[in-house]
Amino acid sequence: METREMTCINCPLGCLLTVTKDNGKVTVTGNTCPRGEDYGIKEMTDPRRTVTSTVRVKNGSAVKVPVKTKTDIPKDKIFEVMDVIRKAEVKPPVHIGDIIVDDIAGTGVPLVATKDVE
Repeated sequence: METREMTCINCPLGCLLTVTKDNGKVTVTGNTCPRGEDYGIKEMTDPRRTVTSTVRVKNGSAVKVPVKTKTDIPKDKIFEVMDVIRKAEVKPPVHIGDIIVDDIAGTGVPLVATKDVE
């Protein structure tokens, strides 16, 4: 049996959750809404994060363009994603929503620009 305490980040209430995993079954207590239960289960079984960073721009109006993963990725892939981001470079123009890396670090998730750079 594994038990963890965590603060739910799905709404402004910030409920203190107690999440227990026993023989594959996950139970959540302390939540005041269904989102807290969903968050606790997801954090215990498949933690994911959205990664935000910057990518170098070659000969643009800015040196770097802000980027983010289009959706969340497995938490254990963050360092691999950051390695790809550190090596990436784009040429202008770059527009919000442009895909910078199609399938970042084998996650199936694209890395997209979050600002225009000319």
